[in-house]
Amino acid sequence: MIASALAGGFLGTLVLTTVLRTASELGFTRMDLPFLLGTALSDDRRRAKVWGYLLHFVMGLIFASIYAMCFKAVGRSGALLGSALGAVHALFTSTVLVNVLLPVVHPRIGSPETAANQTALIESPGFLMLNYGRSTALVNLAAHVAYGAIVGWAVRL
Repeated sequence: MIASALAGGFLGTLVLTTVLRTASELGFTRMDLPFLLGTALSDDRRRAKVWGYLLHFVMGLIFASIYAMCFKAVGRSGALLGSALGAVHALFTSTVLVNVLLPVVHPRIGSPETAANQTALIESPGFLMLNYGRSTALVNLAAHVAYGAIVGWAVRL
């Protein structure tokens, strides 16, 4: 089960990242999730992207393992259940994670408390990541639902 979760997590993260990157390049969102993550580790923009992609893939594998534990707990898996978990995951990340947890641990992200004499390297995403564009929430939701569907399809109980 762990091997299939990791394989699904890798493939799902690849699809999720590609969807988000494509949506950004097409102008649907200004969100760059790997850059957002990477700037927590480096203030060099190019290095931040490299670190961000690595961190994003590691997190994708960790979340796939969590999904697999949820599947095991309910006694079933599948693309539909994975999609539902992906939707919950997207809502959690675009509300609680980026607004409550990320500003506490990210040293370079702006927040409502950022003073005028401080310069943030990256803009705060805001609720549902709407600071990155009106369609960001939908793009994020679609990408995470696809991720969940792939992980749910890959995990065999």
